[in-house]
Amino acid sequence: MALIEYRGLHKTFDMPVLAGVDLDVEQGEMLAMVGPSGTGKSVLLKTTIGLITPERGDVHVAGQSVFHSGRKGLQAIRRKVGYVFQHAALFDSMTVFENVSLGISDEEQQLIGRREVAIRVARVLEDVNLEPRQVLGKLPAELSGGMRKRVGLARSIVGRPRIVLYDEPVTGLDPVNSAAVHRLIVEASERLGATSVLVTHDIEGALAICDRVALLDGGLLRFLGTPAEFNSSREPLVQAFVDRTVAAQVAARNLEASRG
Repeated sequence: MALIEYRGLHKTFDMPVLAGVDLDVEQGEMLAMVGPSGTGKSVLLKTTIGLITPERGDVHVAGQSVFHSGRKGLQAIRRKVGYVFQHAALFDSMTVFENVSLGISDEEQQLIGRREVAIRVARVLEDVNLEPRQVLGKLPAELSGGMRKRVGLARSIVGRPRIVLYDEPVTGLDPVNSAAVHRLIVEASERLGATSVLVTHDIEGALAICDRVALLDGGLLRFLGTPAEFNSSREPLVQAFVDRTVAAQVAARNLEASRG
């Protein structure tokens, strides 16, 4: 059963970014969304919770329209969704505790009380391999890039969402930290039983953890299938994208090794 349904989405900025995207994300699956830069992956992700409004089309989350349900309906949808922003997007003036606790809605915080909020924040930090006593009072500037990514992940899952959206969660990380974040994504998905959509340029890492992969190019869905089907595809567009991406990743690893 589809938990997220994208229907006929069109969005234009200086040029068309989405040109009629139709895509279903099944309940409980992890879908990797890949494609060249500027082809609408992050834009599509943001339409899921109404951060970007398309000119045409709609998104349904658990059967509810994102763009035709009114303000209260959109708020209800957003409570079902955790969002991991690119570069973590932590608030610089807030401590780790304050940043992570933002992932629990005001209504739920009032319901469960301050003590339970503190317990949940500490537990979720442990879940992403951070020691609460060492990081709770720190500001984002005092953390490494990998730690900031993990705090962003903790904020997205502390509210125990049904859906988690990841926008380039390993961008800027070295291969070791990228692998660690991918493991945490899998563990979080299994722990929550969540449906996950992962926008990424790390093809190798994504294919290792996802159930299906969607390729966007030119604002359109060009491929949808399993990782095995993606790797064996004879479609020229898929082959060209894989070859180009793998070559870029190898070059990046070689550069990293030469620096070390």
